[in-house]
Amino acid sequence: MIALALGSSVYIWNSETHALVGYLDLSPNPGQLYQQTQSISSLCWSRDGRALCIGTRQGQTQLWDVEHKQNMICLPSHLSVVRAFSWKQDLLSSGSILGCIHHLDPRAPTPLVGAAVQEEGICSLQWSPGDDWLASGSTDGLLHIWNNDIAGLTKSHQPITTMKQPSSVKAMGWCPWQRKMIATGGGWKDGELRIWDTQMGTCVTSVNTNSQICSLRWAEKKRYVVTGHGLPHHQVRTWEFPSLSLSSQLTGHSHRVLHLALNPECTQIFSAGADQCFHIWDL
Repeated sequence: MIALALGSSVYIWNSETHALVGYLDLSPNPGQLYQQTQSISSLCWSRDGRALCIGTRQGQTQLWDVEHKQNMICLPSHLSVVRAFSWKQDLLSSGSILGCIHHLDPRAPTPLVGAAVQEEGICSLQWSPGDDWLASGSTDGLLHIWNNDIAGLTKSHQPITTMKQPSSVKAMGWCPWQRKMIATGGGWKDGELRIWDTQMGTCVTSVNTNSQICSLRWAEKKRYVVTGHGLPHHQVRTWEFPSLSLSSQLTGHSHRVLHLALNPECTQIFSAGADQCFHIWDL
């Protein structure tokens, strides 16, 4: 299943049947007074695929039962746009444009169980495959690595490693088979695809793509890095790892490729762009 957000609505699309199978609406119910329409800024499936986490530009974090189309819970809100989510088992981490990270346990009477703050806004957030570290990318080009001690995470908590690139860290992803490696993509004035060793805090290899990198995923079974691009050609590209040799270029979008996903077999790439179009590509 693929979730797509437009405005205050989420569309659930079955990639196997190519059919729309669900629809969630965050608009206030008729008769609800003083309720603001929520504009969606981020989405994230739970690890079991049963629930969908929705972040809004108004700072809300909502957890929805997709099958029954019910908003199960509205978790403690940020004060600004919710940019990114990542799950650590049953715990949900969220990041805002003000640089706040919240760690939430939806099962607990008081869901907020930890927090951290960085100086600039958060563009990306992802727990490592083994849940050992949390990576957060920011608008000032910093990539922070945090430990997994949720109980010890307070607003004064500091990252264990910080790395720097010349542009915001929006496109970012942990390598699924090399647990301390992470990839980042550079923005409009950068365009560099970098692989970092988070233990050493150094860039171990890179390639200049000559294009803004807006999104990034790893194709584990193919040993590829997949990148979505902005200007000048708005392509989806695949890169062999570890050489970072360009394997393919897929052209079809007319604006930035903002989001990427792969099926479990790594045989298809799903891309969604700022042109409000999505494509499915054979890999």
